[in-house]
Amino acid sequence: MRPDLLKEAWRWLKQAERDFMDACFVLSGRRYNLCCFLAQQSAEKALKAYLYAKGNEEVWGHSVAELCADAYKIDKDFRKIKRQSNSLDKYYIPTRYPNGLPGGIPSEVYQRQDAKEALTKADRIIKFVKKKIEEVK
Repeated sequence: MRPDLLKEAWRWLKQAERDFMDACFVLSGRRYNLCCFLAQQSAEKALKAYLYAKGNEEVWGHSVAELCADAYKIDKDFRKIKRQSNSLDKYYIPTRYPNGLPGGIPSEVYQRQDAKEALTKADRIIKFVKKKIEEVK
């Protein structure tokens, strides 16, 4: 594997961790929709980091579920985070755009429990991916 791809993986993981910290920060301000979105983003970036670490030169897409499926093709252990990755995708568009919801606006629809669940899932994915990247030689 080209060493620059492993370096790129660590850059993506570092941003994933920062997005996660930002999600925790906005939770304290009761910005639940933004917290959910940032949790989704952190998981997405972590999975992209893994794919770079495993030698993918181009990593595309925003679906956490699809990125996890791509990682599963490389390492069957990714089945352990499949359920978390599938459910985070619902926070990609509806948390930001009123027309992504049947009614209301994102800042009024998402609640603390939504944000806490999104954070729990994203945290598990980030920790899982970080461990996997640390194993890459």
